[in-house]
Amino acid sequence: MAMTPAVTALCENCNEDFLEAANLLLTYADNILRYPNEEKYRSIRLGNPTFSRKLLPIKGAVECLFEMGFEEAETHLVFSKSASVEQLKLVRESIAAERYLRLHGGQPVTSAAQASVDAASGSSAAAASSQPVTSEPPHPSSLESSMSFFVTLQSNFHHVMTYENLDLQQKARSCIPHQQLLAAAQRKLTETLKADTECQLGVEDFLVMELLRWFKQDFFSWVGSLPCSHCEGATQNASPLSPTTDDLRWGAQRVENHFCQSCRLSTRFPRYNNPEKLLETRTGRCGEWANCFTLCCRAMGLEARYVWDSTDHVWTEVYSVSQRRWLHCDSCENVCDKPLLYEVGWGKKLAYILAFSKDQVVDVTWRYSYKHPEVLLRRTRVQEAWLLHTINGLNASRQQSLSPGRKNELTERLIVELVEFISPKKPKAGELGGRSSGSLAWRLARGETRTPCTGSSTQAEGFVFIPTENERTDRLLHVCYNASKDQYRRVSNNSELIQGWDKCVWAKESVLRKVENDWQMVYVARTENSCVGRISWKFDFAPVGLKIKCVSVMAISQTFHSGKVCWHLQAGQITTEFPGDGKMQPLPSLSGSSGFSVVAVLSGGEGDTSWQHAQLFRQSLKQTEESSFEILIHLENA
Repeated sequence: MAMTPAVTALCENCNEDFLEAANLLLTYADNILRYPNEEKYRSIRLGNPTFSRKLLPIKGAVECLFEMGFEEAETHLVFSKSASVEQLKLVRESIAAERYLRLHGGQPVTSAAQASVDAASGSSAAAASSQPVTSEPPHPSSLESSMSFFVTLQSNFHHVMTYENLDLQQKARSCIPHQQLLAAAQRKLTETLKADTECQLGVEDFLVMELLRWFKQDFFSWVGSLPCSHCEGATQNASPLSPTTDDLRWGAQRVENHFCQSCRLSTRFPRYNNPEKLLETRTGRCGEWANCFTLCCRAMGLEARYVWDSTDHVWTEVYSVSQRRWLHCDSCENVCDKPLLYEVGWGKKLAYILAFSKDQVVDVTWRYSYKHPEVLLRRTRVQEAWLLHTINGLNASRQQSLSPGRKNELTERLIVELVEFISPKKPKAGELGGRSSGSLAWRLARGETRTPCTGSSTQAEGFVFIPTENERTDRLLHVCYNASKDQYRRVSNNSELIQGWDKCVWAKESVLRKVENDWQMVYVARTENSCVGRISWKFDFAPVGLKIKCVSVMAISQTFHSGKVCWHLQAGQITTEFPGDGKMQPLPSLSGSSGFSVVAVLSGGEGDTSWQHAQLFRQSLKQTEESSFEILIHLENA
């Protein structure tokens, strides 16, 4: 009987460990086969002491559960009703056959198979590399933590094999305009070589960028909050719904409930984990995007791996043959080779980032940080020695069937990566922007809009306006602020509302929002006893490949006595002043720029109340419909 990879790995354990794990695995399988309608037999709690003691430490044991058809949920491994019972039987019989041989004195199947492989290879190095690790694994800092981490490793390592299904790759290729993308890549390579004869890029590098552009602009769509399926009004995320049999069939263990307060109806959003289904739905958030994009890369013949970040993000890496290194590719953001984007641009506190391919798992955390000492302080979930030992064990198991040449190639690549990791690079311009995918409110809630100042390791005040998918498509960014409501309205992004005058501010110094209830007025002014106040808003179009076609701005400001308000726009070395008189001002000098800042400086005034003598956005509390600050930007391709 042919053995699956997981059972092969299981059989490499010593006799005692194998038999104990096999007995438990057979019990799990037999309970499902005997009682197919009993829910209690179809799930395994991750915190179960028997599971953590008899299966978790045993090489190949948890992989056997995944091969049987179990899938990872938040607190359990679940054998869904859509899972293949035939596959369960296949793995069960394979384990049972090996158990029978061992109990009855026969030669373990894997020993004989391994001997044949070693004899055929004629390579002692290859034979040694495929032998099980005999040293005792280091104990992790916490059994519960290591168990959860191990299941994550196993689940992702098992999942990436889905991308290797040839029929699925063919289905993906039927969705991709591969000839057009390849032609565009070849054209851009030719143009680049004419301009730079020493360019080291190859056609595959340009193909990756074309694939990213197509995936973001033409193929996949971001889902934030779904409109009501009945009235098409706004919905709110409520308690999750139960997945249907069809949801489970496509790996959707979780179904979001987008609830309409008006209709009292729920719109379902299953979080599909099967990339085949995602080729049809073409919607989701970063998990769905990275999942489907990685499949598309493999379908195009690119060597790709799925990257998991413990701070809740996923993306793809693609191997560049011409550059002999792995390239960071985030399909949500349409960016390539900007690995410091998350730490620098989004302000993420990174800890563990792991890359999964069909051949290996690699801890790539160090590529995505230039603050290694800080990252090390946050890596407390498991001991480093335990993590290294576990990854080596997974790789040894997966690489058993590889040729010596392929093993050597993977080893050489890993050495190149390690050298890269020990020499962290400083951030570059394209890595300074905040996140652009998802709604502003969602990005604010996740803290992924904050951008450090160039050349500084400290965090700046706040927010950068980067066009969303809707705004990129429409080539328009239109923002209004109403002081009375204290609310921004991003008109160009489905009139998205953001509460709070400083939520969309890039930087502020000695300014506050003042409400005069007796006069029923509201405004922004300097803080008391300050001489000068400053406030600015920042716009950046470079991350989405756009530039300004034309821009107009309107602001309301009012002064008393000797108070002064100076408004200006700053784009590189260009500074353009405009009046805060409440009228829209076209500013042609900014055309062609990839970004700018709007700056207001408040000064002057007399006496103890001088701080109130220069005011921005002065408005009656009853003026709830009129804007006191407005920016309208038409964009074009850079």
